[in-house]
Amino acid sequence: MGSLLAQEDPIAAEVFKTADKILGYSISQVCWEGPQETLNDTLYTQPALLTDSIAVLRVFESRYSNFTPAITAGHSLGEFTALVKAGALSFPEALKLVEERARCMNQAAVENPGGMAAVLGLETDLVEQICERASEESGAGVWIANDNCPGQIVISGFEDPLNLAGEMLLENGAKKFVRLAVSIAGHSPLMHQAAISFKRVLQSTPIQDPKITIIGNVSAKPLHSASEVKEELRAQLISRVRWTESVQYMLDNGITHFFEMGSKSVLTGLLRRIGREAEGLSLNSPESFAALAEILQ
Repeated sequence: MGSLLAQEDPIAAEVFKTADKILGYSISQVCWEGPQETLNDTLYTQPALLTDSIAVLRVFESRYSNFTPAITAGHSLGEFTALVKAGALSFPEALKLVEERARCMNQAAVENPGGMAAVLGLETDLVEQICERASEESGAGVWIANDNCPGQIVISGFEDPLNLAGEMLLENGAKKFVRLAVSIAGHSPLMHQAAISFKRVLQSTPIQDPKITIIGNVSAKPLHSASEVKEELRAQLISRVRWTESVQYMLDNGITHFFEMGSKSVLTGLLRRIGREAEGLSLNSPESFAALAEILQ
């Protein structure tokens, strides 16, 4: 993750070096060498993803210094990168927040273990109805966690209702029900204690009013002030990621081209399912930056 870009561009390498100093351990080594089990641990995954995406962002900024996006947005953890670009957070403060966010979520998962699963091929309303039925029948909760794009929903909750919902969803025409390799019921009420703990950290973190429009996950609308940003980051832990609505808001407001900055191209793939007319490019490697340079010639 990020190793090839860091080898080619000293600006990317400097971001990883800065992250190592802030965290007090080598997140660079975790990203570049693993082991995979460590990288998959949310305590390391979240700082790793933020560091990698900021490295991509800084390389982009250095090569296209005159470019300013009309809107920024990020999916779940990606919202922190969007906030850095929007001027609401510095990278050091964002990294400290993400480290604490991971710790809070991990502790909440110990207290309220659960899981998450992807549902393919059903509309949001039907998935929501089935989650409500599964919750009622099992006596425990399962909820929509991510509305990623039409036909791709992630649900989150306690094990019993999660499994029951899976059976019901397949019976009602879901193409796939895939359990995710996580022990955390993210973006659900099971993260309630994490949200409380994280709120205390947010209150003491210097956050500025965004200088560039940023679309929040919880409301799928612009965040205008530092106080709105803080509430968004707290509520995000227990609320649905409204990514379909967020992208649609941007499309409705004239956005036609999207740059995805991070280790993979997941959001670019989702973009094609939300707005066929939109153009997306994933930036995460020397090759992707070379492709961008060729496009812009």
